Amino acid sequence: MAFENSITYAQQLDRIDPLAKYRDQFIIPEHNGKQQLYFLGNSLGLQPRRTKERLHQILGNWADYGVEGWFMGDNQWLQYHDQLIQPLAAVVGALPHEVVVMNQLTVNLHLLMVTFYRPEGKRRKIICEAKAFPSDQYMFETHVKHHGFDPAEVLIEVAPRTGEHTIREEDILAAIDQHKDELALVLWGGINYYTGQLFDMATITRAAQAAGAKVGFDLAHVAGNVPVQLHDWNVDFACWCSYKYLNSGPGAIGGAYIHERYHNDPTLHRFAGWWGYDKATRFKMEKGFVPDAGAQGWQLSTPSVLLYAAHKAALEIVEEAGWQNIQQKRQQLNAWLWYLVEELETSIPQARLEIITPRSEAARGSQISLLVHRKGRQLFDALTEAGIIVDWREPNVIRLAPVALYNTYEEVWKFVDTLARLIRQ
Repeated sequence: MAFENSITYAQQLDRIDPLAKYRDQFIIPEHNGKQQLYFLGNSLGLQPRRTKERLHQILGNWADYGVEGWFMGDNQWLQYHDQLIQPLAAVVGALPHEVVVMNQLTVNLHLLMVTFYRPEGKRRKIICEAKAFPSDQYMFETHVKHHGFDPAEVLIEVAPRTGEHTIREEDILAAIDQHKDELALVLWGGINYYTGQLFDMATITRAAQAAGAKVGFDLAHVAGNVPVQLHDWNVDFACWCSYKYLNSGPGAIGGAYIHERYHNDPTLHRFAGWWGYDKATRFKMEKGFVPDAGAQGWQLSTPSVLLYAAHKAALEIVEEAGWQNIQQKRQQLNAWLWYLVEELETSIPQARLEIITPRSEAARGSQISLLVHRKGRQLFDALTEAGIIVDWREPNVIRLAPVALYNTYEEVWKFVDTLARLIRQ
């Protein structure tokens, strides 16, 4: 699409935006009585206005029924999970029974490592990305030590080449091939949190499984951001959080996917809990664990229905807007941002920014990461003072991610215009 760099053109795009009405479904933070430009859906999504109502419904049931809220009322808590998995399955490209809403990201990573990291003989190595988000780093370190292994020997970290910011797919595939006889697992982040690089998960999956390894993905920066097809790609397992692009609140309940081929395998190892027990006989409290059908058999504890409710409020908006419609706007909004930033690169000789996110649309999502070579923190602080909420990552990167459901084309234009003005100062 041919863009034009002007605020009037941005306003025109907003007027014809079929998702424009959904912005009013969210609470936009204000500063000095004026709405801020919020571009941090990659860190914490905004609050849907209906979240308070959904929480009040649960509190009302609690007040009216006490413990019987599990079985009584319009939204019986025992069945609440069933309202979440259908929209989530569409977002992650899974069958509904392959999806479970439970715990938080790192907990779910540990739990699924119990099932899918089964070192045997010389097959005990794990391939992962170098400098992954600490959720993954610390999980790997401690989980491997739990098996009595040295992380330095077991973990194979694939890093960008010297002088480069992103990881080449060929280097991932080369690492899989090099260690194929000793490889137990490939566990990779779908999108790198620092650079915003989107990886080819289908290709990684095929290569890992051809080498005889299991493969899983941390979808923290993927779920609700870009389309994936976990089932069709034959991915073994995946985990994600729901407080970023899925707008379900700080510390929101997480989710996991387990391919259906594992659901009825009694030889699988897992850490079990009573909420993962067969739902039909759960309350008999009998000895001997019998897993519930599908991915729900990996649940442990009684879930927080309040967290369910906040999650439901956000997923309702995704369903109403339509996942495909969200993706269409996400692509155009992101293309608009890239057009403006790349024009800034060429129009201001003294610009001290370097885009470290891949320029190929197939290798990125909503996020763009700008490496600031000079006075980066000063630039970030000036953006904040101007009412623009972006993210600072040490030592010198500004991250931002316009989100289709609540950001506008005019906001993107104002951000780049303000950025250009501050650089010129």
